[in-house]
Amino acid sequence: MSAFIIEGGHPLSGTITPQGAKNEALQVICASLLTAGEVRISNIPDILDIKNLILLLKDIGVKVERLTTNDYSFKADELNLGYMESDGFVRKCASLRGSVLMIGPLLARFGKAVITKPGGDKIGRRRLDTHFLGFERLGAKFRHVEERGVYEIGTDRLKGCYMLLDEASVTGTANIIMAAVLAEGTTTIYNAACEPYIQQLCHMLNNMGACISGIASNMLTIVGVDRLHGTTHRILPDMIEVGSFIGMAAMVGDGIRIKDVSPGNLGIIPEAFRRLGVKIEHDGEDLIIPKQDHYQIDSFIDGTIMTLADAPWPGLTPDLLSVLIVVATQAQGSVLFHQKMFESRLFFVDKLIDMGAQVILCDPHRAVVVGHDRKITLRAGRMSSPDIRAGIALLIAAMSAHGTSRIDNIEQIDRGYENIEARLNGLGARIIREQPM
Repeated sequence: MSAFIIEGGHPLSGTITPQGAKNEALQVICASLLTAGEVRISNIPDILDIKNLILLLKDIGVKVERLTTNDYSFKADELNLGYMESDGFVRKCASLRGSVLMIGPLLARFGKAVITKPGGDKIGRRRLDTHFLGFERLGAKFRHVEERGVYEIGTDRLKGCYMLLDEASVTGTANIIMAAVLAEGTTTIYNAACEPYIQQLCHMLNNMGACISGIASNMLTIVGVDRLHGTTHRILPDMIEVGSFIGMAAMVGDGIRIKDVSPGNLGIIPEAFRRLGVKIEHDGEDLIIPKQDHYQIDSFIDGTIMTLADAPWPGLTPDLLSVLIVVATQAQGSVLFHQKMFESRLFFVDKLIDMGAQVILCDPHRAVVVGHDRKITLRAGRMSSPDIRAGIALLIAAMSAHGTSRIDNIEQIDRGYENIEARLNGLGARIIREQPM
């Protein structure tokens, strides 16, 4: 495993631009399977999860051309359907959570798909029931082949219907949308996820000839069409990376500009940092985070302790709670974090406690942070990244700490953040990547 060696205590300053959104990229790249026409997508992040998904598409016969570092062309006109039933394909899907987003397009266009339980972050149970229930409502039949560890799904022709999703799953909504665009008749999806990335997927599909209305709401209406054609699409900036940079700027910044963030698509993220006392200024499409000598956590109007909890869009994304927890360790005041959507995402806080942070882990879903108000600097330490978001949070903690830290298993960070050490070193950080012997 590779590792980061981080010399803490160096302030960051300058300008940084966020990468394209990982979660949107996974969806729209898989949507290219819905047509034999050419789909050109720009601002694709150059990260491990996306690279692995593109390799998987190449394996099944998608013609992929890399036009620039972040721009690609996809053409799925001659797919190897037989390979998609092989054990080799199943093994590759098992290591990549994004592979689940191939089911909807393959089912819609070819009437069958084989998929294993996908891999990804170890942050508790992340079930696929929403996906399968949606496909079943559209008329697909599926069965679990236990000896192979796969799900076989098939249909003669998907048929539109009304469905009320059991949860506002982002990947579940995306998968069902991609299946429904080629279904016969009209599909209504209620309790649909409505994140900006889902909106982007819908706009892209409409540009390909789909008929989707209700975009940006939790009720989508999809009138099925016979076929889709190619298109061009540009991916939004990654809101999670924007939030990560806000956290870095608050903890170790000496004045940082975050460029081209698409502020209208950040939702409540800036306000969540402001509740911790972080100052954020807007300048057109940019955010400016001035140096924060002190930042004080708000309390509620009645004086009770501030609580920050994750929720489906437009609530606070769970992907930023790890970063917010680290930022709170140096704030003035106390805050309760309530992680509702995943089971094990707070378990990284033991590493912060070892670094000297005052964090009380109440249970797998709740943690109280008592801020140091910068009077006590975190200690450097050796740690391992358990998932993408905890990894970047630990990196922020290490950059603010006294001494030299080591973070192992940084492949987890690479899954979500493009060339992160070089970009942060450009702002003044001192991070060395240590490759395995």
